[in-house]
Amino acid sequence: MCSPQEFGMNAGGMRMVTRSRVLGPRARPRGGGEVAVPLRKGEASAGEKSHHPVKRQRKAQSLNVAYEASDGENGEGTEPVKAPSWEPQDWRQQLANIRTMRSGKDAPVDQLGVEHCYDPSAPPKVRRYQVLLSLMLSSQTKDQVTAGAMQRLRARGLTIESILQTDDNTLGTLIYPVGFWRTKVKYIKQTSAILQQRYDGDIPASVAELLTLPGVGPKMAHLAMTVAWGTVSGIAVDTHVHRIANRLKWTKKVTKSPEETRIALEEWLPRDLWSEINGLLVGFGQQTCLPVRPRCQVCLNQALCPAAQGL
Repeated sequence: MCSPQEFGMNAGGMRMVTRSRVLGPRARPRGGGEVAVPLRKGEASAGEKSHHPVKRQRKAQSLNVAYEASDGENGEGTEPVKAPSWEPQDWRQQLANIRTMRSGKDAPVDQLGVEHCYDPSAPPKVRRYQVLLSLMLSSQTKDQVTAGAMQRLRARGLTIESILQTDDNTLGTLIYPVGFWRTKVKYIKQTSAILQQRYDGDIPASVAELLTLPGVGPKMAHLAMTVAWGTVSGIAVDTHVHRIANRLKWTKKVTKSPEETRIALEEWLPRDLWSEINGLLVGFGQQTCLPVRPRCQVCLNQALCPAAQGL
């Protein structure tokens, strides 16, 4: 028999070799030295030629993997680069001028708007119902006419129960001459029944649910959320806001409907201005930026308004 020394082994049956394969984290030597490992059958000692062919190990291929930086890594505190958003030229100065012209708060909307049509002493559910009803009446109707109709309804005790107990002819007489009063009689009755059956006499607390009610459109829904629930859900755009936004070119392109205007405005107008813009522009449209023959000669935005340059 051969002695351990003939095979390059020490007395303990161990030899010193340098492995060609990568050591695991637990087998990694400290200080980069060699590691004592037991001989395996058929292995040759260091410095000794083997009688068996040696298989070459394939060179490991490295993969380059890109990861997004997460919290706690190098990307911490960084924000994705945002492309500059479009905004109208001179809009801040135009807005400041409109605020100056509206500082008197003496337009019809300031005295007769939806905020002034409900009974502030009524229970919360009744107040919210009255807010919604006044909005339904206001479509295609001047504020003065809407306020008159609401006064007549409130004089009889304006609740869901009282409306459902009122026959259609009487209800029509009370709300006349609001625009499309016959259609509104039908919508008011249908909506009131739905509120009683599905919402326990209250109005929905979301735009999506409000829009499912007969006779309720986007402008009404967003105003109801603001006035009745105290939540700013979007910009309420009526014919005044739609007209003025296009005259000032507050939209990238000409919009054809109030809803299209709302979407265009919300793309760039700071959210903290959303609740203000409706009342501000409605009153401005009632007093200065009229639908026909606007009073450009007294408007502070005459030099900044694209539409005024063409008049």
